[in-house]
Amino acid sequence: MLAVGSVMAQQPLPSITEMKWGYDYNLHVKLSNDTNYVMDVRALYHTGSSVFDTTSQSATYYPVSLDEDFINHLKNNKLQADSLIAKNDSTQKRSTETLWSALHKEIGSGYIHFVNCVVYSLESRQLNLEDAIMKRPVTKWKPKPMTESYKRTKKWVYYIPYTQSEAQKEYKKRLKENDLRDLQGVPDRFITLFNETSQKQYDNLKAEGKWHLVAQVDLIKLLLGAKYLGRDQISFIGSRVIASVLRYNASNLPTVIIFDDYNAAVAMTLDASGYKIDYVVFKDADNIIETDKLIRIQKIESLIKSINEANDKVFRKRLSTYYQSNKKA
Repeated sequence: MLAVGSVMAQQPLPSITEMKWGYDYNLHVKLSNDTNYVMDVRALYHTGSSVFDTTSQSATYYPVSLDEDFINHLKNNKLQADSLIAKNDSTQKRSTETLWSALHKEIGSGYIHFVNCVVYSLESRQLNLEDAIMKRPVTKWKPKPMTESYKRTKKWVYYIPYTQSEAQKEYKKRLKENDLRDLQGVPDRFITLFNETSQKQYDNLKAEGKWHLVAQVDLIKLLLGAKYLGRDQISFIGSRVIASVLRYNASNLPTVIIFDDYNAAVAMTLDASGYKIDYVVFKDADNIIETDKLIRIQKIESLIKSINEANDKVFRKRLSTYYQSNKKA
């Protein structure tokens, strides 16, 4: 989830006081705590306006850190939610009917937050899909009549399709059945990585400690198995995600996205309303007038606004689908 760095720190995230382009693909950043960093632009996340889809069928995901105000907002909401559940146990039962509802109940905000928070908990390994509670019990019991879900999951060791062969088989079936709504809003590159990764390659990613890529693959597995989860598994996953987010502290390095269409490096975070721009610097700043800089900044701000609005549409459609499913149940 973190575009740059993954070392956890306990102090609040310092603000950027200066950021400028250097030579040989370097970006120089100075923070309010007087620390200085040199980032390799080639290693940062790059994007262009052409990759942005304004339809309500997809979301735009940037691997950014969470805003400190958003974390504090979640902490306050968590206290209120705990108080409510203590008074009314049925509230907890309703909130764990689906993975989406369990997390939305406490995280709130949009679907992009749901994706970001789950990916972060997987990447930081605070959520382990191989945990004992995720294992299916060994039993000779068979439903009568035989159900489709039993046929599809009877050979799974876990409540989700954990091996790559199981997960990719489930994906192909769901694609054929036009039943991939649980993946709505998930970045296309996550799905591409998942489909192109063999079990051996997945094991190698883990052995090499490439947890950001492992997390992207695991997110797809988790969502493919979401409708087969029991309440205990949903409660476990929800608690691990919430706990990891509430303990979240970004590293001292800011998250920087390179907007290639505008020759711009943009420091960004994700707050309660969506993506937020913290700082913008242009590669060709010495060769353009201030008016051109302002025009580019306005275009970037407009793009981010459109992204947040489109992501919100995905969220509302996702939420509507969830409630429609509950009515049919």
